[in-house]
Formats: sequence, structure tokens, C-alpha cells
Amino acid sequence: MNPDQSPYSPGSSRYEDNLSVGLNARMWRWLNLAILLMGAGIVLWPLGIILLNSLASPGSIPGLAVNAEVSLSFANYQAAWSQGQFLLAFLNSTLVALTVTALQIFTSALAGYALARLKFRGRQGILLMVLATLVIPFQLLVIPIFLLLKWGHLINTYGALILPTAANGFGIFLLRQYFQTIPVELEEAAALDGATRLQILWQVMLPLSRPALVTLFLFTFIGEWNDLFKPLVFTTRPELQTVQLALATLQEQFTNDWSLLMAAVVIATLPVVVLFLLGQRQFIQGIATTGMKN
Repeated sequence: MNPDQSPYSPGSSRYEDNLSVGLNARMWRWLNLAILLMGAGIVLWPLGIILLNSLASPGSIPGLAVNAEVSLSFANYQAAWSQGQFLLAFLNSTLVALTVTALQIFTSALAGYALARLKFRGRQGILLMVLATLVIPFQLLVIPIFLLLKWGHLINTYGALILPTAANGFGIFLLRQYFQTIPVELEEAAALDGATRLQILWQVMLPLSRPALVTLFLFTFIGEWNDLFKPLVFTTRPELQTVQLALATLQEQFTNDWSLLMAAVVIATLPVVVLFLLGQRQFIQGIATTGMKN
């Protein structure tokens, strides 16, 4: 190489090495993009089938096959909404999901803060018990829960849909882990200003834990919205039917009308999709930062 030539000038070995590295990095980026697009297509393809079939006129599609020549119509949505009584079901599901979510955030915040910050004997044992509840399916507890609800005269009431999941081990563990990422100095400064433990929790810790709270809100709300087990076991009154129960009832009545059933699926799914899109940034941040300790 010419002594006067820069090591990064065209024709030099270092320049060619950097160019090769840049090309390889660009190829990897395009390959990753292609893989992501392929994965997105695989995930979105069934949703596309559901959407197209829901817009097809009745009797124009054979089963679940996609026909590009079908005429699009919103009549299926009107029929599904009226036949499935989705207005009442939406009100019930919204009431139950919001109430359960609020109770879980409240109980998880109190328990999570106690396990994260308070020093008391048996704290680790309680934490292990909370974690143990995560591996026990709700279906295994349905008989004692049913007996307790019957003893309290709560069968066929909103209480039967709300109280069994008013507290959750996952929410406690999630907020406990996130509280540990918040510097203790902030709490000490608030304590020096005369704040109590509850004031520190509600005015310092929870405002700083917005990503974790949004994550817990989305997990709980979507889980309650999609729950079919509790309404099916604990209620028999038609006025208490939720969205998933209405969808199951509609499926029994219109087994062969795929376009109407697909429209009902879209109606039941749309609220949680919109909710997730609105809170996805906080959701991703809460999942990514939970468990990281300063």
C-alpha cells in the first residue's frame, strides 16, 4: 500500500474489509426482515380468512375456503349482533372484566409492594406460595370455589364471575418484580417528607410503575374477556351471559352458517385487539423491564 494512501481509502485492504462487513450486515437485515414478514403472514393468514368469510354473503362460500369472487356484505354482522344478543353480552363482559382488573391491580399492588419492600419473617415463604399458585390450573379449584359461592348465595350473580379471580399470583409477582427496579432512595425521600407506606405506594411507586400496570391490565382484561369457563359453570341466567358464552351459544345454533359465525368471531375479538394496539408500547416496556434490578 502507498504510504500516502489512507487505510480507509478505496482499494485498501481495510476499506474492502469494512465494505464486506457492511454488505454482510445489510444481507442479515434483509434476511431478518424477510423472516419477520413470513412469520407475520403465517399469523395474519387465518385472520384474513375469518375477515373475508365474515364479509361474504350467506351461502356464497363453501365452509372455510376463501373465494375471491364472493360479494362483500355487512349483513352477517347485523345478523350476528341481533341473534347473539351481543349488546347485553358486551355490557356483562365489560363490567366483569373491568371490575376483576381493578381488583387485581389493587390486591397485586398491595401484596407486591409488601413482598418487595417490607421486611418481615416468612416473606420468602409467602412468595413461594404465591408462585405455587401459578402452576395450579383454575379448573382444579372449581369444586371448592363452587361450594364457597353456593354457601355465600353467589351462584348466578355477578359475584360468581368476579370474586374467584379478584386476586392473582401472576399480578402479585409482576408488580413485586417491577417495584424492585425502582430506587429505594425515592421512597426514603418521601418518608423524610412525612409520607406513610400507603402514600409512598400510591403517590410514588404506582405512578412510576405505569408499564407494569398496563401489562397487568391487558393480561387481566383480555383473560377475563376471553373466559368461557366461569360463566359456563357459575351462571345459568341468560341475562348474565358474557361475550364468549354468547359466541358458544351462537355456534350451537348456526353450525353450518360459517359467514355468520365468522362475523360473530370478529365482533368478539375486535375490542381486545383495539385495546392491545392502544397499550402495546407500555405492554412491551413492562414485559422487557420486569425482573431487571438496579
